[in-house]
Amino acid sequence: MAVDVLLGLQWGDEGKGKIVDVLSPDYDLIARFQGGPNAGHTLEFNNQKFVLNTIPSGIFNPKTMNLIGNGVVIDPIILKRELEGLKARGFDPVADQKLVIARRAHLILPTHQLLDAASESKMGVGKIGSTLKGIGPTYMDKTGRNGLRIGDIQLKDFKERYEKLVNKHLSILAHYGEIPDFTEKESAFFEAIDYLRNVPLVDGEHYVNQYLAKGKKVLAEGAQGTMLDVDFGSYPFVTSSNTTTAGACTGLGIAPKNIGKVIGIFKAYCTRVGGGPFPTELDNEVGENLRALGHEFGATTGRPRRCGWIDLPALKYAIMLNGVTEMVMTKADVLSGFETIYACTHYMYNGEQIDYMPYDINAIRPEPVYESIPGWNEDLTGIRKPEEVPAKLQDYINYLEKHLGVPVRYLSVGPDREQTLVM
Repeated sequence: MAVDVLLGLQWGDEGKGKIVDVLSPDYDLIARFQGGPNAGHTLEFNNQKFVLNTIPSGIFNPKTMNLIGNGVVIDPIILKRELEGLKARGFDPVADQKLVIARRAHLILPTHQLLDAASESKMGVGKIGSTLKGIGPTYMDKTGRNGLRIGDIQLKDFKERYEKLVNKHLSILAHYGEIPDFTEKESAFFEAIDYLRNVPLVDGEHYVNQYLAKGKKVLAEGAQGTMLDVDFGSYPFVTSSNTTTAGACTGLGIAPKNIGKVIGIFKAYCTRVGGGPFPTELDNEVGENLRALGHEFGATTGRPRRCGWIDLPALKYAIMLNGVTEMVMTKADVLSGFETIYACTHYMYNGEQIDYMPYDINAIRPEPVYESIPGWNEDLTGIRKPEEVPAKLQDYINYLEKHLGVPVRYLSVGPDREQTLVM
């Protein structure tokens, strides 16, 4: 058996959580492979809405196991709050034995958050747009070989290891000025650590590969989006991990030969949150209309998302990097009110028309070249069968498939689990 991968093809917020939830009955294990609690995966079903930050989106399927992989960074306070919130609403992953955590996953400390805030405040107009959850500094400690992993909470000297790392952070923070009091947050941190001792810890790499050896089906769940990949995204306005298919290998401990389908998700238009380049951004009334119709506000932060038309050079780039085999288009319903929609097919860059993502779109901003496409002025939210899809929307899907060379396998016409069509 192979590991299928589901990930975002834009700047995140494409609707990954919803689609993982829809697909989870077909899988034995859902494994989150990167990112931190800045990710907000929104799921809606049975007139209920849930936002998951760290827990994989297969948690609501009674037959599916869920793994937080080694590539994830974990804030114990947020994870505890998330688990308690689910329990209060009738879902208890711990008691139901539906969740395990890879021992190699790194911990976010309260001082990581202080470092994040201090660093961002010094950047001025060049701010990355960090969620200030300590994720970047945690990955820095990981690559700097200083980090604490969740497996360390089982060691007798965990507190000493914690204090050693905190002292390092305090010495850095002293250069930024006055150090905020974090005693309350530290107390909550250790309470959360005690709580998480009830969640089974596993050697994630063996755990996943044992599933494969038994012929079971595994889906790797990504966070953020391809254009935020630390290597191949719009650097430096990126996240701190590898959001691409390659990140599934290192974030779970699986061999590249064991990758199966790669399911790429994109919106029918495009959004971005935080700083950085966004070639098709509509900083006007049309963009504001997209934001309002699409309820484009961060599930975790509440920040308004920047909105624009779909960007085909960026999508082709993401498809190439990930080896995408099939796609999901979400939020088609948001475009129902537009008589005409637009697709960026090329960029004007350095006086030349190109159809690919250039190295540095920060220093030299590419100008989008658009093609117009007739819109579908029909309500899609009640559609449940592919044959009910309006002809003009099907034309748009065909247009995208022709330009991108990959089939659109699923279509989302609303936020609910039931509003997902297999094409």
